[in-house]
Amino acid sequence: MSDCLPNAVKGVDFRAKQHEFASYIKDPFNNPAPADVKPQRLDTYRELFFNNVSGFLSSNFPVLKEILSDEQWFELSQDFFAHHASESPYFSDIPEEFLAYLQNERDNPNDYPFMLELAHYEWVEMALSIAKDHLPPSVEYTENLLQQQIMLSPLAWSLAYQYPVQQISPEFLPTEPPEQASYLIVYRDGDDEVNFIQTTPVTFRLLQLLEENPAIFVHECLQKIATEMNHPEPEVIINSGLEIIQNLATKHIIVITC
Repeated sequence: MSDCLPNAVKGVDFRAKQHEFASYIKDPFNNPAPADVKPQRLDTYRELFFNNVSGFLSSNFPVLKEILSDEQWFELSQDFFAHHASESPYFSDIPEEFLAYLQNERDNPNDYPFMLELAHYEWVEMALSIAKDHLPPSVEYTENLLQQQIMLSPLAWSLAYQYPVQQISPEFLPTEPPEQASYLIVYRDGDDEVNFIQTTPVTFRLLQLLEENPAIFVHECLQKIATEMNHPEPEVIINSGLEIIQNLATKHIIVITC
């Protein structure tokens, strides 16, 4: 069969050719163009692939793009495109691949110190909007809420950031983290809308406990928080906690299971 191959393809190392082509498409600034492909065709392929990747980044990280100059955004997009070896072949996974690149590969001292946190904050909205989880059924809370069991909705995530990422804009670009971290809750409601709430360290700890204990009685949860805080009047924490749980239950962030 090999004798029937056209002369043009005999002896060609297709794997090497593919690598040469891909290397140029990803990084034409540091790799030679394949000699046997027309430059116009190469430029078309290059523009097609890069613009697709850059477009996904722009749509999923609009604040990050807004706070960077066009030159900085191009450099960032190009560096990701050229150097990150994506583990997924799907365009929809590009935002998550970009986070992995920022966390594990990006090393530019001129980057904003909050870049990774901001990108994660922007990624969360997209990730939760397409999450395949569903709100589990919930029962109404009663006057005896302390004796009811609760769980965290699979469509609610508790987040903690060093920087106030929810405030970052071209007019607000902090260079140092504030003393107080930013605690946020992101959740998808019954209408499949994604919402963000800024919250307190106590509420954040409450949701952490629910993540660690998929089904826990309210009194156990609140007592644990009061103990951790070493509060002189535990009933104050418990009463405040009951109000917080009721509020979060109405938003379907906390689910009352029984």
